[in-house]
Amino acid sequence: MTEHDVVQFCLSLPGAREDYKWGGVRVFSIADTKMFALIGLAGDGVSFKVDQALFLGHVDRPGVRPAPYLARAHWVSVAAPYALGDAELRGLLKRSHQLVVQRLAKKRQVGLLLD
Repeated sequence: MTEHDVVQFCLSLPGAREDYKWGGVRVFSIADTKMFALIGLAGDGVSFKVDQALFLGHVDRPGVRPAPYLARAHWVSVAAPYALGDAELRGLLKRSHQLVVQRLAKKRQVGLLLD
C-alpha cells in the first residue's frame, strides 16, 4: 500500500475524518477527537492502535515498533515502505478504528460499528 492508499482506506471507514496537527501530522479520527491512525508522527509511516494483548507480538516483528509518545496506549508505528501486506494493514487499521469506536458512548457508536 502507498500512503495515498492508507489515507483513502482510513477515510472510507465510518465516521472517519482527517485533519493536521503538531506541525503536519495527518490525524484520522472519529467523534471529532478520538484518533485511530496517524501518518507522519515519526517520519514516514503510519501509526495506529492495536489490541493490548497483541501489542508485544506486533512490536516484535521487523518494521513494526512502538509508536513514539503513544506506545503506552498500545499504538504501533510501521515505517514506509510498509512491512505488512496490504490485507493485513487494512485489517489492522480497521481494528484500530473499531477499538476506538468501542470506547465511545453507546449512542455515539450507532452507525460506526462494523461487522
